Amino acid sequence: MSAVAYEQDGRVARITLNRPEVMNAINDELPVELAGAVERADADPGVHVMVLAGNGPAFCAGYDLTYYAEGNGSGEVTQPMPWDPIKDYSFMWRNTQHFMSLWRAMKPVICKVHGFAVAGGSDIALCADLTIMAEDAQIGYMPARVWGCPTTAMWVYRLGAEKAKRMLFTGDKISGREAAEMGLVLKAVPADRLDDAVEEMAARMASVPINQLAMQKMVINQAIEQTGLMQTQRLATIFDGITRHSPEGVNFKTRAEQVGWKQAVSERDQGTWDWTANEELPKRNR
Repeated sequence: MSAVAYEQDGRVARITLNRPEVMNAINDELPVELAGAVERADADPGVHVMVLAGNGPAFCAGYDLTYYAEGNGSGEVTQPMPWDPIKDYSFMWRNTQHFMSLWRAMKPVICKVHGFAVAGGSDIALCADLTIMAEDAQIGYMPARVWGCPTTAMWVYRLGAEKAKRMLFTGDKISGREAAEMGLVLKAVPADRLDDAVEEMAARMASVPINQLAMQKMVINQAIEQTGLMQTQRLATIFDGITRHSPEGVNFKTRAEQVGWKQAVSERDQGTWDWTANEELPKRNR
């Protein structure tokens, strides 16, 4: 089964992450297929707008940790020491650029988030032009606590420095309602209104000529890119590799292999494990 489904519905291209059995967790194929679907829609003269969504109970639960944390994936996300930073960078930079196909496309992309858009899934959602969430959906980048740095770096461009620090210093998840209030996403609506809200926005935008949509997107994106977006993403991608090969990152990987990624992630997110000492964190320090 394809990791990303594609359908054209009038002037709207529907791109759907399609690994519902694992909450659309990212494997080696999903970023490649996502970029291919975006390229297909961008090249189609009948498509004005793309709607990106997730099949099943969530938009995207991040990287598939059964594959990448308990196992090691084809990209060797944690290499034997001494590690090769360029090998790691090449693998992660390709994924970052596949996610950024949403940003670079000439045509606008609306991302519809239900359930979760967390870790690498938040990278994808925040590369879209407009993100609309269900009020009860959750978004966050929990690997900021250990074993990750968001390679697209979109948090700071959407939130500004202080609020981005609030999210990435804690690795907290927040609801769609909180994300909208913070300015991270365009808006949040009740879950039973999410489809309608996205369809209304897509229909409104689809009535605009493609060239008009493309020019507005290019002008706005240029203003962000002039601040050094690509340089920031290069640094973030290098740092992401370092986080997975630091002593703490290696301890997290080993812990995931020993007790399973679900327990290791729980210890990370709840702040109950000291990844430097590699032991349970005393309660007074949690």
